[in-house]
Amino acid sequence: MKRIIVICIIISTGQVNAQPNRIVGVWLTSDKDAKIEIYQKESHYFGKMIWFTPAVDEKGNPLTDSENPDPAKRNRKLEGLEIISGLTYTDGKWKGTIYDPQSGKTYNSQIKLVNENTLELTGYVGLPTFGLTETWKRSSHDKD
Repeated sequence: MKRIIVICIIISTGQVNAQPNRIVGVWLTSDKDAKIEIYQKESHYFGKMIWFTPAVDEKGNPLTDSENPDPAKRNRKLEGLEIISGLTYTDGKWKGTIYDPQSGKTYNSQIKLVNENTLELTGYVGLPTFGLTETWKRSSHDKD
């Protein structure tokens, strides 16, 4: 009987930890200059910039995706820009891609929840071990 109870506890704990939608929400980046909203579309997760500073250039114009390698996309506003794409949940991690509008480069990405209010996002080429990892905090507000 003890064995059955232990198995039930292990299974139920695994189900709680295996909820891929726990990543959904608004996250403050490690340097606290941007908020990214992570949301679900069908079976994948995406993230868009909903707040960042500075949001305008020296002339007061909204910042655009000026470093994009595709000239046709360089006039896209950064506000609302989808920078995290195609995340899928496997083995306690979300994997997809992340776009860096400051460099115009796209990297593989891996996200791991440390706890309900902290995630570690790694952007990398090749293996995650050699990537750059940032810690983001869950935000209770859409904008500062």
